[in-house]
Amino acid sequence: MKSGRDIHILIVDDVSDNIQVAMNVLKEESYTFSFALDGEEAINLIKNTDFDLILLDIMMPKLNGYDVCKTIKSLEAKKDIPVIFLTAKADIDAISQGFEVGGVDYITKPFHANELLSRVKTHVELSTTRKAIQKHSAEIEQKAKLQAERLVLEIEEHQCEMIYILMEVMESTSDETGQHIRRVAETCKLLAQHVDYLSDTDVNTVFLASPMHDIGKIAIPKEILHKPGKLTDDEMTIMKTHAEKGYELLSHSKRRLTTAASIIAHEHHEKWDGTGYPRGLKGEEIHIYGRIVALADVFDALTHKRQYKDAWSVEDAVNYIKENSGKHFDPMLVDILIKYLPKFMEIMH
Repeated sequence: MKSGRDIHILIVDDVSDNIQVAMNVLKEESYTFSFALDGEEAINLIKNTDFDLILLDIMMPKLNGYDVCKTIKSLEAKKDIPVIFLTAKADIDAISQGFEVGGVDYITKPFHANELLSRVKTHVELSTTRKAIQKHSAEIEQKAKLQAERLVLEIEEHQCEMIYILMEVMESTSDETGQHIRRVAETCKLLAQHVDYLSDTDVNTVFLASPMHDIGKIAIPKEILHKPGKLTDDEMTIMKTHAEKGYELLSHSKRRLTTAASIIAHEHHEKWDGTGYPRGLKGEEIHIYGRIVALADVFDALTHKRQYKDAWSVEDAVNYIKENSGKHFDPMLVDILIKYLPKFMEIMH
C-alpha cells in the first residue's frame, strides 16, 4: 500500500485560492500535489503524469470539468484515476451529470475540511486497494499461464518420447533405418519452412510427427515387409493397408502431434493427380502434411539403397521428381526442393 508521500493528487480549479485551500486541508496526509488552472492544462498534465486522484472543478474557462472527466475516461491508461468533483454547483442535475461522466464523488463548496480530508482518504485507499488487487490478479493469471504452458510442454515431451519409442519399433520391423526416418523428418522440416502459410508451430509439428508416417507397417506380415524381391499384386494390396492401419492406430488421440501423425500416416501415399491410396485424394484435398511427407519420403528412398534397389543418383532422383510434379507431387513443394536442393542434399548426406 502506498504511503502519503507516494500519493500524487491533481487539483484543477480556475481560482488559485481554492487550490491553496484544498492543499492546506490535505497537507497533513503528506500527499504530493500538482495543480492546473483550466481544463486544457489539466488534460496535458494527466496525459504525461501518473496521478492517484483528481479534484476537479466544473465551471472553468476553455473546457469545463465534465468534458475533462470524459477525456480522462477515454484514455485507456488513465481511465481508472478516481475523479472527485469539487464545485459550487450543488443542484441535482449537476451532481447526476458528474456521476454520469465518470466521477466517483461530489463535494460542494465551501467544503468542510474534515469532509474533504475523509473523502479523499477513502477514495485514495479504494484506488490503491483496487490497483493492488489488479496487480495480484495479473500475477496469479501469469503464474497460471506459465503453469499451463509447462503442462502443455510436458504433454508434448511425452508425445515426442512416444514417437521415438514407436520409431525404434519401426526400425526393428522394417528395412528402413532410423537414419531414413530422421532424414525424412529433417527434409519435411526444411520443406515446411518454405511454405508461406505454415507457422512455426506447423513446421515443428510436421517435423515431430513425420517419423510415424509408416507406423502402420507394424501390422504388415514380416514375410511381405522383408521380402527382398518385387511384391505380387496380392502382397502389394496387403502392403498398401499400412496407411489405413497407421491412421487407425493413431486417430483416437486428440493431441496435436498424434493427430498430425495420424493424418500423415493416412495421406502420405496419396498423389496430387488423385491416383494414390488409400482414398484417392486429389490436389489440395490432401493435407499439406501428407503432401510434404510424400515428397520427402520418396526423395530419400530414391537416393538411398534398399533391399530391393540400389541408390539412385541425385540427378536421376531430381529428374524423376520433376517428371512427377503435378502427378505424384505437389508442384509447389517440388519447386521448393529444386530451389533449395543444396540444403536438401546436406540432409541426404
